[in-house]
Amino acid sequence: MLSSKEIVDLHDRCTWHWHVSPEDPLSPACGEGNDWLDRVAHQHRANFDLWHIEDEARTPGATDADLATVKRRIDSTNQLRNDLAEDLDRFLLARLAPQHLPDPGAPLHSESPGLIIDRLSILALKIYHTREEAERHDAPAGHEERNRSRLAILEEQRADLAHCLDALWRDTLAGARRFKLYRQLKMYNDPTLNPAIYSKPQEDLDG
Repeated sequence: MLSSKEIVDLHDRCTWHWHVSPEDPLSPACGEGNDWLDRVAHQHRANFDLWHIEDEARTPGATDADLATVKRRIDSTNQLRNDLAEDLDRFLLARLAPQHLPDPGAPLHSESPGLIIDRLSILALKIYHTREEAERHDAPAGHEERNRSRLAILEEQRADLAHCLDALWRDTLAGARRFKLYRQLKMYNDPTLNPAIYSKPQEDLDG
C-alpha cells in the first residue's frame, strides 16, 4: 500500500497543480480518490499553505497587525499539518492491525512513516521553489548555478529519505521493525496549556 514513488509523484503533481490553481484545495489529479493518497495529499496541502503563509510574514512593509494575523494563521496551519501527519500513522496502523503488525517484539524505529512523509512533503516544496529560482530569467549572475547546485542536493536528500521510507515499510511488513504513533502534543494553541493565554484576563483578550 505504501510506496515512496507514489508519494513523491503525488507531492510533485499537487505542488504544480496548486501553484497553477491555488484556489483548488484538492483535485482528482492529487489524491486520485484513493483513501491513502487522499490523506497524503491533505497533509501536503497543509505544508503547501504553511509555506506560503510564512512567505507573507516576510513581506517588506508588513505592519505589526499584519504580522500578528499571519502568526495566528501559521500556528493554526502548523497544528493542522501535525495533526494530519499523525492521521497518516493512524491509518497505516489500522491497516496493519489485522495482520498483527507491527510486531511488538521488533526493534522500534525512531521515526514513523507519517513523520517521514511530512519531511518528504517539505522537500517537494523546496525542490519546486528552488527549481523555480534556477529558471528565473531576471536573476543576477551566478543565481542559476547556485540554485542548480542546491537542487541537486535536495533531490539527493529526497531520494535517500524515500528509500528509508520504503525500507521501514518493508521491514514492518516482515516483522523486522516496528513504529509507533508519536503525538506532537503541541501546547501553544491550547488555551488551557499556554500561560500566555490562560494568564491573561478574558476581557483583555476580547478587547
